[in-house]
Amino acid sequence: MRSLSILFTNNTLSERAGSELWVRDVCRALVGRGHRPVAFSLALGAVAGELRAATVPVVSDLDKVSFTPDLIHGHHHLETLIAALHFPGVPIVHFCHGFLPWEEAPLHHPSIARYVAVDATCIDRLTAEEGIAPGRIERLLNFVDLQRFAPRSPLPSRPKRALVLSNQAEAGGYVEMIRQACQQSGIDLEVAGLRCGRVIARPEELLAGVDLVFAKARTALEAMAVGCAVVLSDIFGCGPLVTLRGFDEMRSCNFGIRLLREPHSVDWYRSQIAAYDAAEAARVSSRVRQDAGLDDAVDHLLEIYERAIVDGRTLPSRPAADIEQTCRAAARHLASIAYRFKQTSRLEQAVQSLSAELSTARNVNERLVGECGDLRLGLADRHELERAVESLSAELATSRSVNERLVEECACVRNLVADYQGLSVIRLRDAIVNVPVLGGMARRTARWLHRS
Repeated sequence: MRSLSILFTNNTLSERAGSELWVRDVCRALVGRGHRPVAFSLALGAVAGELRAATVPVVSDLDKVSFTPDLIHGHHHLETLIAALHFPGVPIVHFCHGFLPWEEAPLHHPSIARYVAVDATCIDRLTAEEGIAPGRIERLLNFVDLQRFAPRSPLPSRPKRALVLSNQAEAGGYVEMIRQACQQSGIDLEVAGLRCGRVIARPEELLAGVDLVFAKARTALEAMAVGCAVVLSDIFGCGPLVTLRGFDEMRSCNFGIRLLREPHSVDWYRSQIAAYDAAEAARVSSRVRQDAGLDDAVDHLLEIYERAIVDGRTLPSRPAADIEQTCRAAARHLASIAYRFKQTSRLEQAVQSLSAELSTARNVNERLVGECGDLRLGLADRHELERAVESLSAELATSRSVNERLVEECACVRNLVADYQGLSVIRLRDAIVNVPVLGGMARRTARWLHRS
């Protein structure tokens, strides 16, 4: 095939996410085959830098492209429409990478020569929701750069290290259920992805050191290519451990959302971990490396490009009616998405209202924190008082014990005095003392004897 100039459009070229990395890998491969890809997005970032490092031009303004490309490879309807209007008459190969995202809704435009879906789920979106004829749709399954994602050493008989690899993964939520299942199975777990703040620039290096991966779509396919066992999982739900038995159906669905039918639960994840089989994972890896390489995918993509270009050449030169049709298609699409943008002002008001409520909530929170501090101080004083009461209670108990002992000793003394006074000698003494004359003499005699 002759060298082609291909304009790629994408929602963003910033974060390391699905279609961004897809564009990066395909553009690199096309440059290696002598083609001239150019990447266009209104939001540039890290992935744009990686493309430039691979000598792929990147623009956020199509006026910077001084030539008309042979083909537009369109991802995402807004960017594809911008390219279609900027380069009228250039054939478009329009991709759908997802069933749910708004950005993946297809553009309806006369310049589109082929629609391409990455799995059966996306084909259903195009045919059953968007009215696109099946004959206009190609299927190009996802792929792996087999040179980057090289085979790892053989897996152990029992998994020791696991990885959740998803841009949707974050602390808590479904990741917590995976963590519990891994802990109960004696497996160490790592988490990586955009939301958890751990973006991995070279996932192939991380995958080479783990045995079990929880992921979906192309990430799952890359983990299989390395040789890891893979359990399908993402924020939407979870699926089974990938085996050869269900491989063809799973790949036709891109190991994606259609297979995430199970609700997240520790029991489900434990059951899939229990099904881990190192030999089966090796067989799956061999199958992926045989059928899902980047080179074969680019071969297929170039065939689609060629058919789209041929279709574009067979079209008659554009009469005024055709130009009118193109403009009306653009108008219809803008009308279909205008409502979403018209909600911006209402959303701004909602944001302002929520910001005011948040400010109020923070003030209330600060007041409650202050009151809580006062209560803590009061509680500390109460604890001090309680300790003083406990001390006094202990002293009172000791005093009562001493008092009871003294009462007992006093009673003993009284008894001794009563016994003493009951002696016959004491009674005789008292009788003598009480005699008027004799008693006085007895008392004086006793005092004299005491002084002597």
